[in-house]
Amino acid sequence: MKPTITILVVDDHPIVRAGCRQLIQQVPSTKVIEAETGEEGYRLFQENYPDMVLLDITLPGIGGLEVLRKMRANRENAKILMFSMHEDPVFASRAMQAGAKGYITKNNAADHLVEAIEKVLAGKTYLSPDTAQQLAMLNIGAETSALSDLSRRELEILRLLGEGKSMTEISEVLGISYKTVANNLTQIKSKLDISKTAELMRFAIGHGLSS
Repeated sequence: MKPTITILVVDDHPIVRAGCRQLIQQVPSTKVIEAETGEEGYRLFQENYPDMVLLDITLPGIGGLEVLRKMRANRENAKILMFSMHEDPVFASRAMQAGAKGYITKNNAADHLVEAIEKVLAGKTYLSPDTAQQLAMLNIGAETSALSDLSRRELEILRLLGEGKSMTEISEVLGISYKTVANNLTQIKSKLDISKTAELMRFAIGHGLSS
């Protein structure tokens, strides 16, 4: 039977994409399209009009949250499942606020990816049980995160800083001015109570923000 469901997988690791493709093929009548960068993923999204997108939150260049926003702006009803190595519930919270239909960690993929895809395709939302519990705790204030006060833009800048990018490179990647990056970094330092950029880089790496 000719595939009738198109799923776009956006992840920068070939082994991860191969594993996802193998799992996705358990869903009947599916066709998988792959991209390794946010830019390529957004282009294929526009060209192929996929039924669903499996989108890594940590990507080189344009990060997953930025791609998510672009896809949602292009097609409001887009079904996007965020896929991440980050277990901190603040990432799930940011993704859902930005319009994702679900959030699953890579540690849970083998057990829950097929279920997550089927639910999102059916128009439902999906959070793995542990993520749902952590997110509920975060929302009622029982758990706090050092990252929870940062905006989506500030999280992206902190991620790129953790990957070793300079302020000039960050401004080029995000398409914003050097001054805007500098102002955001000042705000990030203030919110995290960190005074030096080097310490901020170590913070980003220690919290798993860099790929």
